Amino acid sequence: MGKFNGLLLVSDFDNTLVYTEEALQKCVDMPPVSDKNRAALEYFMANGGLFAVATGRAKPAFETVVDGIPMNAPTVLFNGAAIYDFSRKKYLVTAFLPDTVRAHITQVVTAMPRVAVELYHDDNTIHALNANDVTRRHMHITHAPSIEVDTMDAVPSPISKALFSTEEQHLNDLLDYLRAQPWYHDYEVVPSAVTLVELTAKGANKGGMVQRLAQLLAVKRENVLCVGDHANDISMLTWAGEGYAPANAIPLVLNTPGVHHLPDCRDDAIAALVAELDKRF
Repeated sequence: MGKFNGLLLVSDFDNTLVYTEEALQKCVDMPPVSDKNRAALEYFMANGGLFAVATGRAKPAFETVVDGIPMNAPTVLFNGAAIYDFSRKKYLVTAFLPDTVRAHITQVVTAMPRVAVELYHDDNTIHALNANDVTRRHMHITHAPSIEVDTMDAVPSPISKALFSTEEQHLNDLLDYLRAQPWYHDYEVVPSAVTLVELTAKGANKGGMVQRLAQLLAVKRENVLCVGDHANDISMLTWAGEGYAPANAIPLVLNTPGVHHLPDCRDDAIAALVAELDKRF
């Protein structure tokens, strides 16, 4: 019996486990998992702990980095629209968007020409509608090629997630427009970066899928620890037995009641958490 037996640690990837903001903004190479975080996670797992990532990334975008991550539990993908077991190359849970989303996405890009949309599927296909510079920068850090389309009619079903993108100065306009729509509450809509807004099926968020993951692994809620930096992480941080945020997290996350603070992700926040757990258990 290891000291971390029965614990499930779930971390966001971008700007939590690995700092990727510079790679996104400057189109430079993305750094790997730091040596300290890697050693800490290997120690955590060797002593009975389960470690998983919950990411907004799609399967093809996460596949480019998964081999460099020490992990022994399935991954929450698409911002909570799926659970995928990379060791078995198998989806365990999926939650697709309804077909009504097609008209709603068309409405958004027609009303807001500055907005692009990436459409993700459960295979390795990504379609891009109204692609812009943010789309291309995002594809640079994910290393996931996309198929550019002119209309939603060219996008096949099913769709796992839609990702709206616009320049940072226009993000609030996009959020205001989405919130004003009568269909807004038919989906999960949450910003995941200063240029990105995620749209998934109702109930398909990180909190809901981490709960499903814990059930699949027979881990009690009080033994689930989650770490994240952005608004799309709040649902899992507040559901978990313990929620944590790195110092670089947005104020909304840092000020969420019950969320504990860690060092900046560039200062090995995950390693700091494992060190804290090592003292406690």
